Amino acid sequence: MESTHLPQVAAILEGVRGRIDDGAGSDWRTGLPVLSGKLVTLRELRTSDAHPLFAMLTSEEVSRFISPPPSTVEGFERFIERSLDERSAGQCACFAVTLQGFDTAIGVFQVRETEPRFGTAEWGFAIGSPFWGTGVFVEAAELVLQFAFDILGVHRLEARAAVSNGRGNGALVKIGAVQEGVLRKSFLRNGRYLDQILYAIVEDDWRASREAPRLVHRHVH
Repeated sequence: MESTHLPQVAAILEGVRGRIDDGAGSDWRTGLPVLSGKLVTLRELRTSDAHPLFAMLTSEEVSRFISPPPSTVEGFERFIERSLDERSAGQCACFAVTLQGFDTAIGVFQVRETEPRFGTAEWGFAIGSPFWGTGVFVEAAELVLQFAFDILGVHRLEARAAVSNGRGNGALVKIGAVQEGVLRKSFLRNGRYLDQILYAIVEDDWRASREAPRLVHRHVH
């Protein structure tokens, strides 16, 4: 992570530190902890989330730059069942995003193991378009980063975004992800292969960003 990102990321993190609440001390494979911020709560997916997720994530503006979501409510139910099975197997953690004070799912965040014991992992996310630009994504992303590095023990967290997905690329840069290269013709969508940008956040950089406020404080005084 470039040093120019550190104060910005640190300022965001100040509001979400220490918010991994229920079950953080237990094995996440038996049930995901609840992650709480000022705007959002992230929790385990439930079968009842299938209807709201279908409504939120199947519009063209949401789905055009992600892998095709399930096309039916029943498809979302199967996705949720599969996510729970993969969590039990220790392969993946998938959270429903809800607003504080409400329990309706408005999006999902997923962290998937790509190397044994989450040495390297890949994350993906989708948020309903009515909540774009509200701060929901940034806060949810920082909670998931804390879970990934502190609970899963991730060393390197990767993400891919289509080059033409300006909003997705901007969101990743905003939370401190570093662009590492372009994967040519790597994403098939609507019969076309699109170029993707590979981003990564490395544990050492993420932890350094959390120290930035204290470093700045000492420098000023």
